[in-house]
Amino acid sequence: MRKELQVGVQGMTCAACVARVERSLKKVEGVELAQVNLATEQARVAYDPEKVSPAALVAKIEETGYRPLVVKLELGITGMTCAACAGRIERALQKIEGVLRASVNLATERASIEYLPALVGPAQLKRAVREAGYGVVDTSAHRSDVEREARQREIASLRRAFTFAYYFSVPLFLLAMLPMLWMPAHMFLHSLASEAVWNWVMLALATPVQFGPGLRFYRHGWAALRAGSPDMNSLVMIGTSAAYFYSLAVVLWPQVFPLEARHVYFEASAVVITLVLLGKYLEAIAKGRASEAIKKLLGLRPRTARVFREGQAELEVPVDEVLVGDLVMVRPGEKIPVDGVVVSGDSYVDESMLTGEPLPVAKSEGRRVVGGTLNQSGTLTFRATAVGEGTLLAQMIRLVENTQVSKPAIQALADRVVAVFVPVVLVLAALTAGMWLVLGGEKALTYALVNTVAVLIIACPCAMGLATPTSLMVGTGKAAELGVLFRSGEALQTLQEARIVALDKTGTLTQGRPELTDFEALDFDQAEVLGLLASLEQKSEHPIAKAIVRAAQARGLALREPLYFRAVPGLGATGQVAQHRVDVGSERYMAQLGVDTAPFSALSAKLAEQGKTPLYAALNGQLAAILAVADPLKEGTPAAIQALHRLGFRVAMMTGDNHRTAQAIARQLGIDRVLAEVPPEGKAQAVQQLQRSGARVAFVGDGINDAPALAQADVGLAIGTGTDIAIEAADVILMSGDLRGVPNAIALSRATLWNIRLNLFWAFAYNVLLIPVAAGVLHPFTGWLLSPMLAGAAMGLSSLFVLSNALRLRSFKPLLDASVKARTGTLAPQV
Repeated sequence: MRKELQVGVQGMTCAACVARVERSLKKVEGVELAQVNLATEQARVAYDPEKVSPAALVAKIEETGYRPLVVKLELGITGMTCAACAGRIERALQKIEGVLRASVNLATERASIEYLPALVGPAQLKRAVREAGYGVVDTSAHRSDVEREARQREIASLRRAFTFAYYFSVPLFLLAMLPMLWMPAHMFLHSLASEAVWNWVMLALATPVQFGPGLRFYRHGWAALRAGSPDMNSLVMIGTSAAYFYSLAVVLWPQVFPLEARHVYFEASAVVITLVLLGKYLEAIAKGRASEAIKKLLGLRPRTARVFREGQAELEVPVDEVLVGDLVMVRPGEKIPVDGVVVSGDSYVDESMLTGEPLPVAKSEGRRVVGGTLNQSGTLTFRATAVGEGTLLAQMIRLVENTQVSKPAIQALADRVVAVFVPVVLVLAALTAGMWLVLGGEKALTYALVNTVAVLIIACPCAMGLATPTSLMVGTGKAAELGVLFRSGEALQTLQEARIVALDKTGTLTQGRPELTDFEALDFDQAEVLGLLASLEQKSEHPIAKAIVRAAQARGLALREPLYFRAVPGLGATGQVAQHRVDVGSERYMAQLGVDTAPFSALSAKLAEQGKTPLYAALNGQLAAILAVADPLKEGTPAAIQALHRLGFRVAMMTGDNHRTAQAIARQLGIDRVLAEVPPEGKAQAVQQLQRSGARVAFVGDGINDAPALAQADVGLAIGTGTDIAIEAADVILMSGDLRGVPNAIALSRATLWNIRLNLFWAFAYNVLLIPVAAGVLHPFTGWLLSPMLAGAAMGLSSLFVLSNALRLRSFKPLLDASVKARTGTLAPQV
């Protein structure tokens, strides 16, 4: 049985690191899929639990030279009496997926646990101890706190390393460069000491940088070289080491070198290390901003809940300890802690962070509430139906995280290039050194060193590794804010490649609930006839009957109890209300009763052309009224269809209605193609029919009975609300029931893919253009050589460009604002 593991991986610096971790994981027996994301620092592994354990996968990451995000937790245990108790708790903890090690000490009454925060949290661990029959007296940080603290530690470490390197590199840079640029400085320094003395001073300044902050490049770079997978750390290590050790040799044994080659490059090695650290520090901060959406989702989780349990007074417990079936009370201004169904109270709830809908939603008895949303006006009491990882918010977070770790097809190109890029760079660096040694003349050694170091530094593939995952992370995070969830990066790419959008009618285009739209009486009082019909139909469960009852109640009509009621399957209903025999149904039913419907023939045809279903009512055998029912369009449907056309899509509609009714709705909305009289089981075949045209098809369904069609489409979009969405069948999930989410999702998909393409172009173009410059091809024509320091700055700037370009997606504006009324069809401005 296939399982998935998601684990944080720290210490990666470029795309070569990503490829190295992926290759090492894929070599493990039982691993079916390994995807690593540099921007989120997460690895996603699909594996066979019978062949390999999570602990073995974590060990493999460590063996590769990187740090898996593992949390160590200590819990106080009460109620233990002997060694058997400790063993029982250990076994209970080790059964939990995500727990790597667990040991319990009877003497100290403490449990020491190592676990993966992506799979399990303190709540499940504490629950397992309690279910084993023991008490827990300690608490721990939430997963969001663990990941935030790990990122903050990394940022703080980079800040300290950069600050240390900065204070040594600035005076070193001034000592080396100022005399070259300003002759008075040169004369002043030489009046104080000889060049050999100043070389020793520069050695003293460069050494703490090379083997202090620079040690991280040796540690990771050497491990990568030994594994036959050189990365960015390897390039920095080789480049700065070449400059440092060449200069060290000049200081220690100057007589070995020709006079024109006795120049030191300590400033190059130290300043390059400083600039690379600055780039990584700024990059870490930007990556933290890029993951803001996940932080917001995690931040929606309240920490405590107010519950009522049988025989107990009001309790305030950690939200992780709420149980299914608990009664939970939420006051105005408080977050709803878990999913549930309201049992008492009335309020409005702000669900905008989950659905993207700006207006609060009314909640009363029987309505669903979702954990993480904000209760606004009244006090609600609800029964918990889903807790912990079963809540909708937890599912959203998992989907967004999985999408951010997954790779769209466009990433395959970058992966193939990166797989050979660093080895090619090492070959180019060697060729650069060889060419300058042969053709460099008197300064051949100097030129060979400077240009080789510049090639190694400027070619670091950081920007390539960040190009796709950062855009994907920001784009999918923004989508989550708008109530759109992509199940994978591939779904995000496929959506913008589709050319036909096929829409299920009932529940997608329409509200999915028939309403009485027209009513006209013949020689009878209209209110009296409607009251008699509703009195009869209140005994029926048919959707049309319920529409008639709602219409009568909306007009304030009093309903009476029918003396008898009988449904006539497929035709209508009959019964006795007071002194009247009441019949309601189709034209065919009226014909069976001998009731002539000719007086309404013209109106009946008009109603049918409008896509409505005409029905007739008879009182005591006489034609009394014509009525029409229709499934009303959702408010945003017309604007959504217009927006899809403006985006260049052909729009198709699938419905079980007859051709005449379907065509009427299609004309009203401007739909291009109609597939009518399609039974529920035939929707997948209808999608295949559209795919035969050669175009990619996106199918939009209500997410409940459309699973086969959602799966058949090139990309399936489930449009629904809350827990009714078909997460397993759809590729894209629209949390709101508004069809305007479809063009918004497509627009965001296009914006994200364009952002990725721009990032990849910049990353590739940067290396293609600047590696030859670093190698010195311009020197014969202009006399220019690229300083290793400038190469280091340019390398850092390329990564920052990619990150800042990806962060532009945070300002994406939805194509259609759901708060704009559908009749306006207004398109919101686009970023």
